[in-house]
Amino acid sequence: MTTAGQAAERGETILEVFDTAFGDLLAADPAAFRTKFRKMAASAFAFYRGTACLFYADLTAPGSPYGPGADSGPFLDERTSRVWIHGDLHAENFGTYMNAHGRVLFNVNDFDEAYVGPFTWDLKRFAASVALLGYSKALSDEQITALVTTYADAYRDRIRDLVEGVSENEPPALTLDTARGPVLDALRAARANTRFGLLGTMTEIRDWERRFTPGGGSVELDEETRAAVLASFDSYLGTLPHSADREQHGAHRVKDVVGRRGIGIGSAGLPSYNILLEGHSDALENDLVIYMKQAQTPAVSRHITDPAVRDYFRHEGHRTVISQRALQAHADPWLGWTELNGAGQLVAEVSPYAVDLDWSELSDPEEMSQVTADLARATATMHAAADEAESGHSLVPFSTERAIHEAISSDEEGFRALLVDFAHTYGARARHDHQIFVDLFRNGRISGM
Repeated sequence: MTTAGQAAERGETILEVFDTAFGDLLAADPAAFRTKFRKMAASAFAFYRGTACLFYADLTAPGSPYGPGADSGPFLDERTSRVWIHGDLHAENFGTYMNAHGRVLFNVNDFDEAYVGPFTWDLKRFAASVALLGYSKALSDEQITALVTTYADAYRDRIRDLVEGVSENEPPALTLDTARGPVLDALRAARANTRFGLLGTMTEIRDWERRFTPGGGSVELDEETRAAVLASFDSYLGTLPHSADREQHGAHRVKDVVGRRGIGIGSAGLPSYNILLEGHSDALENDLVIYMKQAQTPAVSRHITDPAVRDYFRHEGHRTVISQRALQAHADPWLGWTELNGAGQLVAEVSPYAVDLDWSELSDPEEMSQVTADLARATATMHAAADEAESGHSLVPFSTERAIHEAISSDEEGFRALLVDFAHTYGARARHDHQIFVDLFRNGRISGM
């Protein structure tokens, strides 16, 4: 049991970490963080989603029971502690997207926190999220152990397959042809969507031209801000990989620009804009929407001291894009970066084909195990994808899957036990932290609120 004194001490730690991670952004937009914190108050899992900063602070604290640091510990060496990682890998950061070849895939998504670091940090973060989801669905500790074990074993097996050479008969990715269960449901839902349908939710036809619909989170820009955004957009175009499709009629002509409110938990306080572009013909249904948002400082970066990693990136927008291209094969062809008012920006398409995995209806342990195994294989494939990356290869100039395979093979039972133990231990920590956080928030203890 946590004593009152221990809870108070932990509360001070949470406040210190929040001040470091959120202080400047919170001061600039307290309303956005009030919304963020209310969402985080809803459940221990929502709190965990919004506190990668606390997770890494715990993982790297001197004498921490959760991990010995970035460059040591089980399964970490000079290579496995320096691979491309997602940075915020939890059970809800998976979903669908349409790749550069027009295929709808199910994979890891949301690379805002991606960086170079220890591969086990991704796996630990995911394992604890499984424990939190399992607890919220009243699964027993034994059932949670089984889920995390499934994840560990499926990850290990997929890494081994990638090293040994995947059979030609094995599907390369989770697609409409290869997926099953809830993953297939998400893919089918994504396929049923259309760009025209998305346009209908965000835009309208005025004076024979498409424009953003006023209200609903859209913010009209003054002329100075609009001009700055458009100048940044022009710079962004130079960061795109070559694509013949984008060279067709009107593909870069801007029709409208608006500011945006109400973006997700992880992006609170970060400026964001939507840009409406002419499509590849005069037909209005071919228009598309691009978003530009200020990229955030990834939580993991505060705990990686390697200057070669820190100095590689021009700014956080560049870092996010290079990381995503390294981790996601055939990423969004509109993915690029730019700067606005001295801050790095991430730019990509607002895609109708992005559908997140819905855990709300998942409660059967057998079905959850099937999905968890799929997510493990997706994780392993993501960690291995950086071998193919054209950008940032100099940061990770070796076969990541081979390095990880060699590390895990040295103690496969220990690898499984590491993730199971961490899932239970840190899952319990996050549940207690959630209660402490709610009391801090509702009693006005968070500075700036």
